[in-house]
Amino acid sequence: MEPLVCHAGIVVPLDRDNIDTDAIMPKQFMKSIARAGFGAHLFDEWRYRDPGYYGKPAHERTPEPDFVLNQPRYAGASVLLARRNFGCGSSREHAPWALHQYGFRVLIAESFADIFFNNCCKNGLLPIQLDAATIARLIGTVNASPGYRLRVDLTTQTLCAPDDERWSFDIAPSARTQLLEGLDETGATLAHADAIRAFEAAHLARAPWL
Repeated sequence: MEPLVCHAGIVVPLDRDNIDTDAIMPKQFMKSIARAGFGAHLFDEWRYRDPGYYGKPAHERTPEPDFVLNQPRYAGASVLLARRNFGCGSSREHAPWALHQYGFRVLIAESFADIFFNNCCKNGLLPIQLDAATIARLIGTVNASPGYRLRVDLTTQTLCAPDDERWSFDIAPSARTQLLEGLDETGATLAHADAIRAFEAAHLARAPWL
């Protein structure tokens, strides 16, 4: 997993509450057992007018021109801005996979569903919670400012605007470490490999019959 220390990127506003994981990654694409190829189907039912399936090429689809991700001004966006309760619904890990594979590294919202928030941190996405008034003001600023960018410094837990306005955000120390070091759950466990081996050797010495 790629570490996330500092990140700056174009912001795309998804001005909705209660965006659930079925909207982020519709259920028909979860038939695949591969952990790749989901970015092309992110928000599929909002991005396209025709029904899709896993692996269907984008050039065979009919885009919905009014959806924000299809607007040229947001091409290459890597910071997603939304309202409250982002990632509610089922706990499917495919949702953060799709967001990350599309190109997002930072999600900003008034609130997140708990399981989704944790899944993001385990899959290289930084979820940032800000108050409702700040979210509303940022959405207005982004709408009025093509190419608007935000910069995140995870070491100081700071979000910075182009005019140098700054906001602090909270994140659990364990999640912060995983993101800073680029560790998924397996990598975080293997960081303690020496201690695990020492425990196994001592346990075998105490109970050699096991």
